[in-house]
Amino acid sequence: MKGKVKIFFTLILSLVLITTSFSGCNKSSDNKLTKVKLNEVVRSVFYAPMYAAINQGFFKEEGLDIDLSTGQGADKTAQDVLSGNADIGFCGPEQVIYIYNQKRDNYPVLFAQLTQTDGSFLVGRKSEGNFDWSALKGKTIIGGRPGGVPEMALEYVLKSKGLKNGENINLVTNIAFTATAGAFKSGTGDYVALFEPTASMLVKDKAGSIVASIGKSIGNLPYTCFFSTKTYLDKHNDVIEKFTRAIYKGQQWVEKNNDEAVANSIKSFFPGTDIAILAQTTKNYRNIHAFASTPVIKEDDMSRLMDIIQSYQASLIKERPAFKSIVNTEIAKKVTK
Repeated sequence: MKGKVKIFFTLILSLVLITTSFSGCNKSSDNKLTKVKLNEVVRSVFYAPMYAAINQGFFKEEGLDIDLSTGQGADKTAQDVLSGNADIGFCGPEQVIYIYNQKRDNYPVLFAQLTQTDGSFLVGRKSEGNFDWSALKGKTIIGGRPGGVPEMALEYVLKSKGLKNGENINLVTNIAFTATAGAFKSGTGDYVALFEPTASMLVKDKAGSIVASIGKSIGNLPYTCFFSTKTYLDKHNDVIEKFTRAIYKGQQWVEKNNDEAVANSIKSFFPGTDIAILAQTTKNYRNIHAFASTPVIKEDDMSRLMDIIQSYQASLIKERPAFKSIVNTEIAKKVTK
């Protein structure tokens, strides 16, 4: 009997030791992950490859644990990075240009892009199969926030089509970004420029029809990019490389998988949103090649962005920074080889 009791306690002790050992291994594994504080400008399906990279485990494969926060404004995202509250920022690169021209010592540097053109769509009140921009003459268009790149891009396209506010069109830019779809639905304007999934939701509600893409009309731009301060990039080059590699994996994954698979991968970031809307939104962005296929930022695209900003208001960029001063392409090129 004593022998059986001894064997029983030996087995219990072995199980405790094994459990403790596994627990210790798990803790050790978790401790190996480097936390990276990432601040995104807003939450949007436009950024699907980033969310896919998180949910498909690509950051963890690189040994990174992403702590994601939302700035609700490019200026807020940039400030979070400059203050050290975020390690990496994600918003329009115009913020980096503006800050560089302030002559700060520890200025932000861009190192990867996620989207490569404007992501807004022109929504009308009826389907226009053979849409022509000349149809906007004499019409009222609800645009975006004055001084924001979506509004700059819209006005750039309108000017290129011979349309100018106050002359042959009427642009409404005094409605809050979150209220433009509601205003259009309530009867304001003939057209409205909207990002997804708002545009597809209006279509679903039979309150409008997507007639054109601003991005398709304007061409490639480094529309939303990742950046860190020069100091962080210098000190944590290895982290930035791992981060960029994970983003590239996300970009490749989205390219190789269908719209429904992408929607299912990112749905946790959009609670309450119809999966069919997420899939349609992904399809719309894919159709205009909004998702960059690689994180490498191109100099010609950056130059085009500065053309658009200066066309809107020259004083916003009094001096164009040299591309190599504000963009590091070495890391993105390395991970895509």
